[in-house]
Amino acid sequence: MAETATLTIDNIAKHYEQSGNHIAAIEAVSLEVPKGTFKIIRGPSGSGKTTLLLAAGGLLRPDEGAVRVRGEDLYAMSVDKRTVFRGKNIGFVFQQFYLVPYLSVLDNVKMPGIALDIPELETRAQALLKGFQLGERVKHFPSELSTGERQRVALARALIAKPALLLADEPTGNLDMDNEQIILDCLWNYVREGGAVVMATHGLRTEGFDDVYTLNAGKLHV
Repeated sequence: MAETATLTIDNIAKHYEQSGNHIAAIEAVSLEVPKGTFKIIRGPSGSGKTTLLLAAGGLLRPDEGAVRVRGEDLYAMSVDKRTVFRGKNIGFVFQQFYLVPYLSVLDNVKMPGIALDIPELETRAQALLKGFQLGERVKHFPSELSTGERQRVALARALIAKPALLLADEPTGNLDMDNEQIILDCLWNYVREGGAVVMATHGLRTEGFDDVYTLNAGKLHV
């Protein structure tokens, strides 16, 4: 029996009404993301990338179709159950870091794990930060970090619960090439350990990636 894919997107669509106009943000999108794979969704601003990631992560109910993570239908769950499931199984990284300014780097990374009662939380957070070249920054605050360092903190926070799936929306969009490579190296390490990544981008160099898709006008193309 084949192993269940980490993420299965089955023919989803999401529509909006804006100023009297009907807009199809995504239309008939399907995608399967097995364990240990790294999928790139490439497309210009406004092509539907963020809508697709939000739907894939249980944050935006599609108008049509289904989304399953580890075989579980996200939108068949109650809101409370989906919230708990998402916290344990899905990590998010965005172009904006959403770090809490008055918490230290270490506490920002630990924050999601407190509600989930993750064992040895501090040890895991320290190990993640060391692996992301932030071991000397644990007591610093976000305002004391560079842009690349803040993005690495956000990535460490997303991985604190050891999620099966990581959704990344333009995580390298504001970074120079050196910091971009650090982030990509961290993501590849996560994939090699069995994680699954879907990353949206409009400008990333995609050489070396086997699974690159283009999203344009709400439709996904190989």
